[in-house]
Amino acid sequence: MTTRSCPCGLPEAYERCCGRHHRGAAPAPTAEALMRSRYSAFVERDEAYLLRTWHPRTRPARVDFDPGMRWTGLEILETGGGSAFHTTGTVTFRASFRGGSLHERSRFERIDGAWVYVDGDFLD
Repeated sequence: MTTRSCPCGLPEAYERCCGRHHRGAAPAPTAEALMRSRYSAFVERDEAYLLRTWHPRTRPARVDFDPGMRWTGLEILETGGGSAFHTTGTVTFRASFRGGSLHERSRFERIDGAWVYVDGDFLD
């Protein structure tokens, strides 16, 4: 069996890192972990996970993936709150793709103990 590294950038195998969140084996423990797992879900085109971890009031009906999009890396620039002791958090990140990057400050909330993505502001 071939072990591949996690797209989120942490030095773990995908199955032990974001893959376990995608499978539902463990919830993301922090807003940053959720951000990383959502980035990996975009790389993997895991629509079910993205919708499941999106706040109900801002969740779209579906996720449209651009078939030509190739994500190439994630850089976490700043976090605020988002730990086990918080109910809200922010994560500022840069997600690179072939031909450019996306710079965003995302907002997260905990609902029934689970972190969910609320929305974000594009930066730059």
